[in-house]
Amino acid sequence: MRAEDGVRAAYAEIERWLRATPREQLDRKRHEAELLFRRIGITFAVYGEGGDPERLIPFDIIPRIIARSEWDRLSVGLRQRVRALNAFLADVYGKQEILKAGKIPSALVLENEGYRQEMVGFVPPGGVYTHISGIDMVRTGPNEFYVLEDNCRTPSGVSYMLENREAMLRLFPKLCARHKIAPVGRYPEELLETLKAVAPARAGAHPAVAILTPGPYNSAYYEHCFLADEMGVEVVEGADLCVTDKVVYMRTTAGPKRVDVIYRRIDDEFLDPEAFRPDSLVGVPGLMEAYRAGNVALANAPGGGIADDKAIYPYVPEMVRFYLGEEPLLANVPTFLCERDEDRKYVLSNIDKLVVKLAKGSGGYGMLIGPHATKAECEEFHARILARPGDYIAQPTLALSTCPTVVEQGIAPRHVDLRPFVLSGKEIRIVPGGLTRVALKDGSLVVNSSQGGGTKDTWILEDEGPDSGQVQSQSQTAGA
Repeated sequence: MRAEDGVRAAYAEIERWLRATPREQLDRKRHEAELLFRRIGITFAVYGEGGDPERLIPFDIIPRIIARSEWDRLSVGLRQRVRALNAFLADVYGKQEILKAGKIPSALVLENEGYRQEMVGFVPPGGVYTHISGIDMVRTGPNEFYVLEDNCRTPSGVSYMLENREAMLRLFPKLCARHKIAPVGRYPEELLETLKAVAPARAGAHPAVAILTPGPYNSAYYEHCFLADEMGVEVVEGADLCVTDKVVYMRTTAGPKRVDVIYRRIDDEFLDPEAFRPDSLVGVPGLMEAYRAGNVALANAPGGGIADDKAIYPYVPEMVRFYLGEEPLLANVPTFLCERDEDRKYVLSNIDKLVVKLAKGSGGYGMLIGPHATKAECEEFHARILARPGDYIAQPTLALSTCPTVVEQGIAPRHVDLRPFVLSGKEIRIVPGGLTRVALKDGSLVVNSSQGGGTKDTWILEDEGPDSGQVQSQSQTAGA
């Protein structure tokens, strides 16, 4: 919110609003937001901790604001990065030129558990591998953004981006109307257009699309149903689909209906018991055979996990240079691979200063934040790295930007990151904004929902600033 010379221009109206709004009113609106999210049913499931696994993701009512000029620079870099990631996937499952050129160690790719032999020599419909990408970013200075990690498998969180905007429009219509906020509501429409664009040619002008979910016990089940409803397509479980003569059909009351595109929210190993794990009860037998026959498109393509593996992450800038002949526009966080002798020696000597992560980890699990860790925790990770060095990477702790956040003690700075969602079909589409995640604990750098993090609405503002005459949507008439 603040720069060295005072409040940043994009936050000027928010700063005036916060000064003029009594604490009691903010608390009341905070409570209204919680009731609204509970009534709608916006939940995130956390299993293995006892009690009710269905939890509300805390929503902070102070938006995170990014100026349009800043967003325009970011979006160009995001497009570049996703183009390179798709080119990398096409290459490592094809000619493997980047490996032959020695730009990435072959063993790091070909012996990685995220590399799927079933995809070797196969080109997905439209030549697209990661149709929906979530690129996690952090800000460290006025003009400094870093990519923290790439999510090329089944990135989640877009439903919260959309619902957060609707909540702000309901709760603070006048505040929203005083800003020129770029809309995010077209995302479901653009997602559907992206999915249809990669349908097999025989599907014609109106391909049938479905979302494949593991079921209600999945942590993001709410999102699966939400997106299906917004796109006007069916959400199905594995038992709702069958494969006959290498064609996928959906069971309906009117009989089998052919399915052309499946937006799958199931991990690779559970997708098809005939191709991957034979004990999978949530997959579709024969699905990969239908896919390889060109009769159905899968988004994202199986095998995309090799592109977002944390051990592969340090090589993404080289992918941009190798495939696009361009310099990377978005910077990586400096990363140490513990399987390298020199890197491991440095990490073990400086473990109390670094963030150590599982190369295959997600959700904030299996992570050590050295400056905030106890001596015993550092010693435990020291032993883990020695035992299985290839499982770990390490990065310096960045001075992440903070945003004003309503907490029990009042308004306080809390660290945030940003997950923009990039859609790749015949063209690359990015809605202006993304999911801002906020670490609600004082001093914490962990923003993941599974670790107690919350979310904020993300406003991309036109550079002209607030406009008292702007009307955002009909939802504005619902609040004071």
